[in-house]
Amino acid sequence: MSPSVTARGSALCVLTLLNFAFVFITGADFVRFISFRAIYQNITGDSPFCQDKVAWTEALSDGAVLGALALDAGLLALFVAQHSLLAWAPVKQVYQAALGVLSRAAYCCSTAVALQILMKFWQPVHSAPCLWSVRHAPWNVWFPVLCFALHFLCWAIMCSVLLIFDYPELLGLKQVYYDLLGLGDPMSHKSPRAQRLFSHLRHPVCLELGVVLWLLPALPLDRLLLAGSLTAYLCLAHSLDKQDLAYLAAQFNKKLQVFASPPGGDTEDEGDRKAE
Repeated sequence: MSPSVTARGSALCVLTLLNFAFVFITGADFVRFISFRAIYQNITGDSPFCQDKVAWTEALSDGAVLGALALDAGLLALFVAQHSLLAWAPVKQVYQAALGVLSRAAYCCSTAVALQILMKFWQPVHSAPCLWSVRHAPWNVWFPVLCFALHFLCWAIMCSVLLIFDYPELLGLKQVYYDLLGLGDPMSHKSPRAQRLFSHLRHPVCLELGVVLWLLPALPLDRLLLAGSLTAYLCLAHSLDKQDLAYLAAQFNKKLQVFASPPGGDTEDEGDRKAE
């Protein structure tokens, strides 16, 4: 193996691992920003951000409120533009041709940068009423605890689903690994039905993320903007059809047969043939 090949492989590995660390840290920051920080700040249900004595007409005509909402809307637009533009086929072909096996890692890195900008410059709305705020005993104690438990469960499910949906490939690790082994694109090793599903569903966590976005002890205006925008984007970004659902159902039945079959049985092989 020539020194140039070794140097290229080492550089690819270092860049990919650094990108993985940055994306992982950003993901942890996003969990704290979107979920647990919001619950902790409202742990009693009496959010300091909720100014119920202020009328809605007064709040919506306040320059500070409108300025914060405008900045937050701009940050959301930046994230949506990055996430959608780089996934657009003409743009995707350009940076794939330029970056090669690092294209997926670069996409994830740019997404993480957009999220870091959004979290760093996000402006909470302090001088407006909340859409709801749980303040009366005993729910002012128990409802935040319930929110924390459900958020924790949803994040656990999301992490599990991401692992099932080939997390290394989603983050660009497997592309570099396969390239160094001369195996080509890892997506080409998946079945045509799996490739079709992945092209339609790259974020298989819509329901759980929706719960995390909306289930809070208090919902201020900036959180309404965040939850409404991301929910709308998630709904519009998916295009599952009957063929995808049939494939998912076949894979789910296959897993059930694997767990139900006796040791040494051939149920798994039969499930594989039916799934195809």
